[in-house]
Amino acid sequence: MLRKHALRPQTVCEVGCGSGAVLVEVARHVDAERLEGYDISSDAARFWAADESGRLGFHEGDFLASDGTFDLLLCLDVFEHVDDYLGFLRRIRSRAEHKIFHIPLDMSAQAVMRGTPILANRERWGHLHYFTTETALATLVDTGYEIVDWFHTASGIERGTTVVEKVARLPRKLVGALSTTIAARLLGGYSLLVLAK
Repeated sequence: MLRKHALRPQTVCEVGCGSGAVLVEVARHVDAERLEGYDISSDAARFWAADESGRLGFHEGDFLASDGTFDLLLCLDVFEHVDDYLGFLRRIRSRAEHKIFHIPLDMSAQAVMRGTPILANRERWGHLHYFTTETALATLVDTGYEIVDWFHTASGIERGTTVVEKVARLPRKLVGALSTTIAARLLGGYSLLVLAK
């Protein structure tokens, strides 16, 4: 997304950075002066790598309790875990010029028909809110964001580890080759990557 839109942020922040692996990877490809990661989980801190360059910093705590603004804010697989996700999205909006969201699309026709995938994602990943492509984009617009670009990612298909996920991989890929929007709506397994202002 950064390459596609020729974005060269000098300051980057990832909210809910977890192990920090994404931010470390971003640092390898983006010539930013400062990259910061925030996570409320004390377990995440043990994975944070030392940074000799001094560009990368991690913070255990609530990003909303901090101050400062950034050129780019990353919010990857985060707001589906937040009780008041609408309030959260409104509060982070002013903290960066550009934002990149990665949003799991847990709602699909097969997930609703079977019922268990939604509850499994709640139990396995801690998802409290469930989205389709349309409701995810509408949520961002409703909370004041301007959508610049979006596309589907096959993260759920690629990371599938259970027997059911492995069996579902082929039909998801086949339908996705025709239309990722239809594949996400019918079969699931896709997420949404969104660039917003």
